[in-house]
Amino acid sequence: MIYKRSELGSGIGFTSMIDDKFKTCALAVYFLTELSEETAAVNNLATGILTVSGSRYPTYAALCEKLSELYGAGLGSSARKKGDAQLLGFKASWLDNRYAIDGEDIGGEMRELIKDCLFCPNVKNGAFDEASFAIVKKDLLDRIDGELNQKRSYAISRAAKIAYRGEPAECTGYGSKEAALAATPAEAFAAYKRLLSTAQIEIYYVSPHEDDSFAKMFRESFGNIERAPIAVNIRSHSPLKAVPETVSEEFDVNQCKNVMVFKTDSDDRYALKMASIILGEMPFSKLFLNVREKLSLCYYCSSSSVSAKGAFFIDSGVERDKLGEAQAEILAQLDEIRNGNITDEEIESSLMALDNAVLQVGDTPSSYINWYFDCFCDGENITPREHFKRFTEVTRERIAEAARSLRPDCTYLMLNKEVQPDE
Repeated sequence: MIYKRSELGSGIGFTSMIDDKFKTCALAVYFLTELSEETAAVNNLATGILTVSGSRYPTYAALCEKLSELYGAGLGSSARKKGDAQLLGFKASWLDNRYAIDGEDIGGEMRELIKDCLFCPNVKNGAFDEASFAIVKKDLLDRIDGELNQKRSYAISRAAKIAYRGEPAECTGYGSKEAALAATPAEAFAAYKRLLSTAQIEIYYVSPHEDDSFAKMFRESFGNIERAPIAVNIRSHSPLKAVPETVSEEFDVNQCKNVMVFKTDSDDRYALKMASIILGEMPFSKLFLNVREKLSLCYYCSSSSVSAKGAFFIDSGVERDKLGEAQAEILAQLDEIRNGNITDEEIESSLMALDNAVLQVGDTPSSYINWYFDCFCDGENITPREHFKRFTEVTRERIAEAARSLRPDCTYLMLNKEVQPDE
């Protein structure tokens, strides 16, 4: 794979990755902006609508028909958060010209279509097209409602909101239901214009052969836009609460959700990740083998490290009458790691899992994009193999030290309504 990165303008990066094993091409444009409750939903709508219509194809049906003609090419959008930043993505994929039946220039047509969607959107009288806007608003509202139906992910989201209270990361990456409902087509277009002007923009292009036409198109198109990019703070450790906080809510659920959040001042993200894998990310982890399998205290129990915020989450599904016992055993297993009670087998199994994940980078064009964009956000542009080597250098003592740095911050409990709390 050939990797190249250049600057197309103020705050605009362009990364190309050439790998001749692929039969398809992929492109992603990411807008990085500060995360806030006031703008998250409307920003999401503003970039989502770009994949629904454009000035040349003003309806979703017309755009889908054109994509179908281009051998099933695809457009999509994404919205998520990382640290204190909102990451908004516009994505496209298509078949390489070499595989077109009649010599069509699929890449050229996609380049013009992408240019139209991004720089000549479907706008009338200073507002996005109402029909297109209605489509993306419904999709966003369905996503927000769907999260509440997924009780485990909702509990983790609520715990994050409590842990990051008063910080940008308190907000979700796609905004609140209230903000989505209130947003208008005019507000969404105004938000998109702000993003074009102020967002940090990173563009990734994967192709089986050298092609500078996309970089040229983006350089010329952004050259017509007055840019004043605002720096985005992605990595910012969340301050630890003076006193650990517990928040509980009752829902119509059969299984309680227990999310325990810890915070750290350690910057050793490799050791923290190893601690998380050994504690609760894999079937060989301590939480799975002991809390779930051996003691049957929960239905599931896992951990995750959020290095951008210096946070560490442990979430479990527990019967209400076993909550206290489960929490105590979770802490006991964390103490095992803090005390250095980590076996060679646990370290080796963790490295095997990490190696397997690294080996999958490069299987698809999107895997390259995801890898190098995450590296950019982490401020460390390294190859998958270099990344894995960092883990092989992590010692047992570093893992224990990372675990010892974790301090309890808050706990979120989703409780069963049918069982009333003890007086």
